[in-house]
Amino acid sequence: MSKPHILIIGSGWAGFYLASYLSTSAYSITIISPRRTSAYTPLLASAACGLFNFYLAEEPVRSKSRSSIKYHKANVISITFSTQTAHCIPAFDSPSPSSSDISNQPFDIPYDHLIIAPGCGTNTFSTPGVTTHALFLKNVSDAMTIRKLLFDLLEKASLPTCTPSLAASLLHVAIVGGGPTGVEMAAELDDLAHHELRDMYPEVAPYIRISIWDVAPNILGAYDRKLYEYANERLVRRNIAVETGAHIEKVEQGAFWTKEKGKVDCGMLVWATGNKAVDLTESLDVRKTTRGLVRILTDSHLRVYKSKAEDGDEVFENVFGLGDAADIEGASLPTTAEVACQKAKYLVDFFNDRAKTNPPSAKPFEYQQKRLVSYIGSHDGVIAGRGDQEGWTGRSAWLAWRSGSVMWTRSWRHRLVILLTWLLNSIFGKEIAKM
Repeated sequence: MSKPHILIIGSGWAGFYLASYLSTSAYSITIISPRRTSAYTPLLASAACGLFNFYLAEEPVRSKSRSSIKYHKANVISITFSTQTAHCIPAFDSPSPSSSDISNQPFDIPYDHLIIAPGCGTNTFSTPGVTTHALFLKNVSDAMTIRKLLFDLLEKASLPTCTPSLAASLLHVAIVGGGPTGVEMAAELDDLAHHELRDMYPEVAPYIRISIWDVAPNILGAYDRKLYEYANERLVRRNIAVETGAHIEKVEQGAFWTKEKGKVDCGMLVWATGNKAVDLTESLDVRKTTRGLVRILTDSHLRVYKSKAEDGDEVFENVFGLGDAADIEGASLPTTAEVACQKAKYLVDFFNDRAKTNPPSAKPFEYQQKRLVSYIGSHDGVIAGRGDQEGWTGRSAWLAWRSGSVMWTRSWRHRLVILLTWLLNSIFGKEIAKM
């Protein structure tokens, strides 16, 4: 008898976890995603600033040890639930204009069980110029672009024809978004500027400026007041400008405009705020959230709700939603890697128990909140409290964040290389020439 076919849409935290741990002896598994790798997003800022090699911040979807899993580099454009079919189109950057090229030809994939986890896109809030002139930090390609531009700007500022005022504009790095991603990007850049860049570019390093811009009244809003005020004070003490209550009106090459301060010159603008639903999520005929980010609604067992109940059946028994694209009705959870991984583990246990002829657990999914940890630079960090326990700051928080960076990776080889790289960096410094 043929094995039941599980189709996974997306290769992010949730999709990749499922592909790594679902039983391949019990199920035929297919992954459809436009990206052939899964990024460890908490490591991207570190990789962009040269803390370790880029390949350590991602894992390939295809694996020698799990070669039975099929992967298609494509986007799912629609789903026909009645026939249990996903309609797909290949995802290549430069498809041939020829209609006979297979990179242009759509195809269908049938399924027995469907797991929808396409993730989210970056929300530009329709700000003019963002998609053209800003940089993002969602995958390793983005981190590579940031690193290349940073060193191109340093070389331009080092030219004999560059004036001090122009150098100051070129070496202003503006980060839009005061959440953990934006703050950690600023922290890693500041560390790089005060150590390696100070020695490698002594004439222009003093012109490096880093600023954080956020429309919210404070940065790191997920933390309590004591911690976000501490982070703000420490960043400002290191001359990182923190501009809260800032409304970005438009972005152009080399500058952006705010409602409060007008034109602001910069050499690089990193957009690290906001999520928006991908096209698939918005187009599906299922029940969705009605406020804020559009997300697929599921029950507590992660089964997707139908748009309208049929014969008293409100959910698709064989369709599940998780990751940033889905949320549990009445128990909204944040769009974080931790939530995605815990939901994925719940589904892995469900399917693997089912394959062993054991009755799958009837217990609903329960999220176990872990402490929030953020790096704020100069071997300092903040850890949120939990329950009756207060949060804390300082070097121990930084060490907890660094150790978390290691544990996010699921490959022992990657963990070992990251630890070895940190050791070599502490002795010899980062390999600036290879950036």
